[in-house]
Amino acid sequence: MRGEQSDHRVRLAARGLAILAAAMAVAGVLTISGCSNRTATTAPAPASPSAVATPAPPATDVGSATAAASTSTTQLAPTLVRIPAIGVTSTLVRLGLAKDGSLDVPTEAMTAGWYTGSPVPGLVGPSVIAGHVHWSGIPAVFAHLADLKRGDRAIVSLSDGTTVIFAVDRVATYAKTQFPTELVYGDIAYPGLRLITCGGFDPVAKAYEANVIVFATRVAT
Repeated sequence: MRGEQSDHRVRLAARGLAILAAAMAVAGVLTISGCSNRTATTAPAPASPSAVATPAPPATDVGSATAAASTSTTQLAPTLVRIPAIGVTSTLVRLGLAKDGSLDVPTEAMTAGWYTGSPVPGLVGPSVIAGHVHWSGIPAVFAHLADLKRGDRAIVSLSDGTTVIFAVDRVATYAKTQFPTELVYGDIAYPGLRLITCGGFDPVAKAYEANVIVFATRVAT
């Protein structure tokens, strides 16, 4: 019996280390390279000091993982996001992870993207949509994301023809070095939305040093 218990503890410890290793592998910085000054014809650049820091969700985020699994099963996906208060209407591309662990980004200034590792908007869990703030010195799709107020709406259209409406709960800015991974990707018991872009531009360093994050909750479908 003692031998079996010991083996069981070893297996649990090994599993814990595996989960920790996976989390560490993806918890480095997922960057949005569009915060750099570059032209619309260039491919997404490698991670740079001016990029948005968006760490990956924890490997143990069961709720989000379950919702994401439902996505692959049903092929349901968001196709359009509208944010009337700041004049945003954008189709949505699918964003995954690059080989270097960075977050794939939209290749156009005025197009936002949905992170496919997060739930489909409207399902339980935190859905993540990211977009550029500036592109070659001009305002991009999420240029005015920081101007959103509590109660403003974000309207997401899905591939099955339905629409999901979210109300903004709050808007916050975090230094890239203090990105709130758990708040953005952590398990929640309701359908949530996180909109992310760059923020905190440093004119001396000519780089964005922070992230603007909008937290929203579904209010209707």
